[in-house]
Amino acid sequence: MPASRTTIKTVVKKQPPGIRAGRGPLAPERIAAILKALDEAYPIAKCALNHSSPWELLVATILSAQCTDVRVNLVTPALFRRFPTPAAMAKATLPELEALIRTTGFFRNKAKSIQGAARKVVAEFGGQIPRTLAELITIPGAARKTANVVLGVAYGKAEGVVVDTHVLRIARRLSLAKGDTPQKVERELMQILPQERWIAFSHQIIHHGRQVCDARKPKCDRCNLEQLCTSKNKTWRS
Repeated sequence: MPASRTTIKTVVKKQPPGIRAGRGPLAPERIAAILKALDEAYPIAKCALNHSSPWELLVATILSAQCTDVRVNLVTPALFRRFPTPAAMAKATLPELEALIRTTGFFRNKAKSIQGAARKVVAEFGGQIPRTLAELITIPGAARKTANVVLGVAYGKAEGVVVDTHVLRIARRLSLAKGDTPQKVERELMQILPQERWIAFSHQIIHHGRQVCDARKPKCDRCNLEQLCTSKNKTWRS
């Protein structure tokens, strides 16, 4: 009786577009090269908002919306001298807060947010800034970007990737993401970046956006990522 013959079916796991055969913009080798270049260019990149506590960082990040970090750093010393704790700020009136933060823009809405944040932190978190994303995003003015900033900078916790205008722009220019909103780009970056790099990556990209990869006229001749970049917005090619 002839021996039975077993047919073995080879299953080939389908890889996401862009990494087949180690090629394309999302190839692990390319992502590793980008991270290495960022480490070389910005080895000690950190948050540019001055703060001495998680609470001060939360408030400063709320104020930084549609405003430069330089301007926020000019405003917060007087704000925190007048209202140094969540409890003190919870008792502040809106006109008092508005007067202190007027130059950050959208000061009326921001005053409501930081007053509301202070009252929420005092009433529900015992005056302490929570350490989870789920809790932080319940605080007035603290959407995902703000929550990720506080978690990463104050507590060293990576629950997500900070996506501001610089990260959104440069992630798309480097073909690391295709999304047109911070939420979409964050999801894409979380899928391709090692979690232990989420915090540093955002700081490095933000510095890169401010110093080199300008929105209107990127300084490609000064960019150590230039050979890894295929953006249509390049102003110089090696």
